[in-house]
Amino acid sequence: MMEDSLNVFGERLKPCGFDPKTGFFRDGCCNTGPEDRGKHVVCVRITETFLAFSSSRGNDLATPRPEFGFPGLREGDRWCLCAARWKEAWEAGCAPRVILASTHLSVLQTVPFKVLEEYAIVPPPRRNTGRTVTD
Repeated sequence: MMEDSLNVFGERLKPCGFDPKTGFFRDGCCNTGPEDRGKHVVCVRITETFLAFSSSRGNDLATPRPEFGFPGLREGDRWCLCAARWKEAWEAGCAPRVILASTHLSVLQTVPFKVLEEYAIVPPPRRNTGRTVTD
């Protein structure tokens, strides 16, 4: 059973990543529920610095684990991290950047919005192409 899928803005949670497919439920989103004891709710863009940090804490995310369907992560991948691990990385000065629209609202129980906002990846502005777009 998943909790309400809202992001930190209180809006519908946007997908985080499909290549590799992320999320506790491997649905591409940082959805969570009671069985997700790690609260995999922070959508990030992985960095080499974070991968080294995570490995030093006993969680090697870079090595593929085919027996679990896990391809291993590389710099640039988007991934749903545990809220507590992201906070730990932030405190150590090596937290990866956050995609706020894809980060679950429940993270705010662990990390203040102001901190997440400082690490937010700002989407590029839309270009005006002069074309009219219809739905």
